Order: sequence, then structure tokens, then C-alpha cells
Amino acid sequence: MASTLKGPGIFLAQFVGDAAPFNSLKSIAEWAAGLGYKGVQIPTWDGRLFDLKKAASSKAYCDEIKGVCAEAGVEITELSTHLQGQLVAVHPAYDLQFDGFAPAQVHNNPKARQEWAVEQMLFGAKASRHLGLKASVSFSGSLAFPYLYPWPQRPAGLIEEAFGELARRWKPILDAYEDAGVDLCYEIHPGEDVFDGATFEMFLDAVGGHRRCNINYDPSHFLLQQLDYLAFIDIYHERIKAFHVKDAEFNPDGRQGVYSGYQGWVSRAGRFRSLGDGQVDFSGIFSKLAACGYDSWAVLEWECCLKAPEVGAAEGAPFIDAHIIRVTDKAFDDFAGGTTDRAALRRMMGI
Repeated sequence: MASTLKGPGIFLAQFVGDAAPFNSLKSIAEWAAGLGYKGVQIPTWDGRLFDLKKAASSKAYCDEIKGVCAEAGVEITELSTHLQGQLVAVHPAYDLQFDGFAPAQVHNNPKARQEWAVEQMLFGAKASRHLGLKASVSFSGSLAFPYLYPWPQRPAGLIEEAFGELARRWKPILDAYEDAGVDLCYEIHPGEDVFDGATFEMFLDAVGGHRRCNINYDPSHFLLQQLDYLAFIDIYHERIKAFHVKDAEFNPDGRQGVYSGYQGWVSRAGRFRSLGDGQVDFSGIFSKLAACGYDSWAVLEWECCLKAPEVGAAEGAPFIDAHIIRVTDKAFDDFAGGTTDRAALRRMMGI
């Protein structure tokens, strides 16, 4: 059954800073509401906005947080645990870089860092329940991504072993989200082991088809892979429980194609752009999501290699609002209808 999406929402991670209005939940929520946003997606790793551990243990604190947002004129769309989810599974090649996502006391200690990340994910389930949220968004992490391109030739069984281990780490977390009544929505994203539809299916199979294993749909990552992001909705719409509205463009030339990541963002063939400045067919996306019954939030994730963030945010709210389809409750040709009964129907067919 067709549904009207909620929105516009905005993911706050790219806008948080030490200067007002970006340095507290109250002021940044008021800023977002002033731009026309109705919801905010909260990055749980940033203490300037949110205390995840406290939210997991205190319903009163969560009620306070909801009150701050409501007073500003916005709702909480989801909690984001992208950085913590990333650390559930880290290939050793990335240890040094990803230590920056974790507190100093677990740096240079991959086992302790992973344990911290798992605890954070469990906090996320409890906090989401206390806030009355239906979904949370995250990353899967990666054990096999350095072996994405099969040269040198991968040993037989490497990918299967990686997904088996990934599932072993995530299954208890997914069970905790089941207990909390919250969907865990993985952003399908290069750099993660779950980076396209095929790998999502591999992961879903490995966790036994867990009903809380779902998708945060972001078409920008699919466009840069040259994946059919509209057909993706047709295939996986039952698992799409969150939606990042982010634009991108892909402009291959005689020098660069999909694998142009050694260049700076401005010089790449594939670049993230502000809404409306890229190539993503958002009219098609919003139509498909409405038709398949997606009734949750459309949340701006702003990332652009050219435009200033404040400008992208200001343009994002009206862009999303203009694309949300207010689903009709009647057919356009109802005016030409008439009453019928079974006998009349049979007469129409000559039976």
C-alpha cells in the first residue's frame, strides 16, 4: 500500500561544531527547524549533542532529549551509530585510521576497541527504545574490503570466512535490537563489507535472515558504483527502513572511471554533491518508495565537494519537501465509476 514519507529530516553529523548554533542539541535543532526541517538524525558519538551511555540507562534523560527537540520544533528521526558500527569489524590495514573513531583508552588495542564498539551498539538499541524510535542507522564494518578487486587472486573461501565472522559479531547485536523492537539499518557503502545488494544478501544469509537486519538506503553510493539504484528499491524495498537523501555525480573520462579514489574529491570522476546539483533521479526514488509503502523519514545527508554546508542545508529542506509525494486516498478515475454486483460482473463477461 502506498504511503507518504516523513520529512524533511537532516543528519546532524556534518554540521556539528564548536561555534553556535552548531555546538548544542538545543541550538542546532532550532537552526534545523528554522530551515524547514521537521526531524533530526542524531550522531551518537558526539557528546556536544548526546550522551549515548546515559540514554541507554535513563528513560528520563531520553524524555529530556525529546523535549529539547520538540521545543525546537523537530522530532528525532533515528540515532546514528555509524562510527561505532564501523569498529565492530576492522581490517588491520585500517587500524591506525579507525582508532580516531574510538576513545583514547582503546587506541592501539583492536580487541578493546571492538569490545567498546559492541557495547556502544548495545547502548544504541536501548537508547532507541527509550526514545520510542523504530529504526537506527549504522555501518557494518569490514574484514574483506581490501580484497575487493580479485588481484592478486583471492584464496578460496576468504570472502565466505569474512562474512561468517562478520555475522558472528553482529548476530548478538541484532538480537539486542530485536529485544528493543528497533530495526538496525546498515548504510550500504563502499569501504564496508556490505556495499551493494549482492553483499547485503550475503550478510543477510549469514545472520539467518534476521528480521532486524535492514537497509539505510543512500542512492549516492550506488550511483558512484554505477548500480541501478531504482531497481534496488524494487528488489529490497521490504528491508529499506531508513533513507539518506544524498546526491552525487559520475563523470568518467579518458583518464578516470569508477576507481578514481586516489584523486581529491574535486578531481574524481565520482563526486558527492548537494541536493539537485548531481545526477540522482530523486523523482523516481521518491515515487518508488511511496509506491512500495515506505512511511519513514527522508533525511538529508549533506556531503558536497564544492558547496558550503550551510547553503546545502538551506537548499535541502525545500528540495526534499518538494519531492515528498502526499499519497492520495482515492483513485483519479473514481468520478467515472459506478456500483456493480457479482451478477453484473458475470454478465459483462458473458457468463
